[in-house]
Amino acid sequence: MADTSSQDKHLPASQRKLDKAREDGQVARSRDLGHFAVVAAGSALIAWYAPAVATVLRNALVTSLRFDRAQALGDGVMGDRLGALTMTWAWAAVPFGLAMIAAAVGSGLAMGGWTWTAKPLGPKFEFLNPVAGLGRVFSKQQSLDALKASVLALVLGTIGALWLKAHVMDFAGVLAMPLPAALAAASGAMTGGLLLLLLALALFAALDVPLQKHLHGSRLKMSHQELKQESKEQEGNAEIKVKVRARMREMTKRRMMAAVPKADLVVMNPTHYAVALKYDDKTMAAPRVVAKGADLIALRIRDLAKDNQVPVLEAPMLARALYAHAELDREIPARLFGAVAQVLAYVYQLRSALAGKASMPGALPALDVPPELDPHFA
Repeated sequence: MADTSSQDKHLPASQRKLDKAREDGQVARSRDLGHFAVVAAGSALIAWYAPAVATVLRNALVTSLRFDRAQALGDGVMGDRLGALTMTWAWAAVPFGLAMIAAAVGSGLAMGGWTWTAKPLGPKFEFLNPVAGLGRVFSKQQSLDALKASVLALVLGTIGALWLKAHVMDFAGVLAMPLPAALAAASGAMTGGLLLLLLALALFAALDVPLQKHLHGSRLKMSHQELKQESKEQEGNAEIKVKVRARMREMTKRRMMAAVPKADLVVMNPTHYAVALKYDDKTMAAPRVVAKGADLIALRIRDLAKDNQVPVLEAPMLARALYAHAELDREIPARLFGAVAQVLAYVYQLRSALAGKASMPGALPALDVPPELDPHFA
């Protein structure tokens, strides 16, 4: 019988799983935080914006209900007045709608951050399975949400009922007031009730935010087997990358060795470093490094150059500087132009002497290599 203990998901989710869940749109969200943010934003906007809105709406209502005989008998006057009044009400409601949207979006960002994905919108045919649906209905998440919603509705209903009972006479008196005074009195009376509802919503939000984060973490917990599989996949990817890099190094090495026989000279150090140079004044602005290496690769470059009659010169300081600062298949650094030019001139003179066209040159002159380019320079 298989050991099922290793399948118990009690380990925290890895960063890789958390990132994948975010890509799929699975982040912690709190509805109670959104409810509190929306109601708080609406209440604040009402307290700040209501007097001005009441004045505008009152003036619009007075204008709409004021007629003379000619206007009353005219065609389309009532429709025009109704349209103007409707647009006034609509523009008065726009700030409230924008505030609600901003509060809802802001609460979501504060809870789980920004995530943009269309995966949650895709069809999920497994949800059509009634057996699986029953399991989701009676899951721990759904049970907690149902219990929390019931308690919230009970608390808010109780607060609203008690507050209305205590202020029923105030609202009864509003009916006898003129419309502007009635609006002002009703707004003032409702402020206390909204504050009580906000306190209740704030308490529920303070409890729901850590609860939703805990439930989100519980849903993403991993078993030992999942963690091992993830580690194995990551190591497998690392092994592939290592193999690819090794393959690229091997290809580079083969390309270098194929270019050594065509080089103009090889500069040695005398055994630790080797750099093969080629220069064609018709196609190149400066000498180019066609191969370079250290230790065994340097010896391989030297032997290959000798087998193909490519001059090999011992210039330790220049060899070290070229190996440290020159890139493969690139032109040499500008600060080494002078030293390389001296070496090339010596090689060309040596070739002419061997061909009987010039006298044999003496020893290689001292090369003009900046000491700071030598990695061994202290």
